[in-house]
Amino acid sequence: MNDPAPAAGGALHNLLRLLAAGKDGALLRFGLGNEYLKAGNADAAVVHLQRAVAIDPSYSAAWKLLGKALAAAHREEDALAAWRDGVAAAQRRGDKQAMKEMQVFTRRLAKQLGRE
Repeated sequence: MNDPAPAAGGALHNLLRLLAAGKDGALLRFGLGNEYLKAGNADAAVVHLQRAVAIDPSYSAAWKLLGKALAAAHREEDALAAWRDGVAAAQRRGDKQAMKEMQVFTRRLAKQLGRE
């Protein structure tokens, strides 16, 4: 997990350096998850995004991206669960935009799985 794909670029490398230096936090883990997902490594993205929401359970953007990473990793049931948890977190936080987006993602994936 600590060896990014060479094509991943400097952003991922810099974020990994911060993590190695002990600068852990929800925002850093969100950034790592985002960069890994952009690099096509959904499994590594999931690890970091799960850590982000463990550190800050109200981080609705991290829940949203975690669901996307889980879906990209073909873990549809886990993606649905993450988005449901994310909707609840966004509701508590008053983040209506993130809440609506995750509700849409949940409906679309449920429809794809034949569970309307």
